[in-house]
Amino acid sequence: MAFRGVLIVAVLAATAAACGSSSSSPSPSSTTPPPTSSASAAVSIPTNARTLTTTAFAPNALVVSVGTTVTWTNNDTISHDSVADGGMWNSGVLSPGQSFPFRFTTAGTFTYKCTIHPNMVGTVTVQ
Repeated sequence: MAFRGVLIVAVLAATAAACGSSSSSPSPSSTTPPPTSSASAAVSIPTNARTLTTTAFAPNALVVSVGTTVTWTNNDTISHDSVADGGMWNSGVLSPGQSFPFRFTTAGTFTYKCTIHPNMVGTVTVQ
């Protein structure tokens, strides 16, 4: 019986020693930040937009993810702009063919208009 007790103690000691040391190095924990969004969306200002209201910016309403860059392009024959009602962005005057990009970094619903033609209105919802 004494031999059996010594054998059990020896096996337990060997097991504990094997668990306490390792020939492989520990794997590092992942601290890589999530990738930044490279998403984009396009808003067109169509021909004769000044005569339109909620369809003067297409698409309207637009829903995007946080991190998305929205680019407004003036496809009309006259100048327009895109100005957030809360002042978050202001494209300045966009001549025909010009574009304005804006990256949304905050969630929320943002209304905007063309200040040259205030009846032209739009909404971007960022989730």
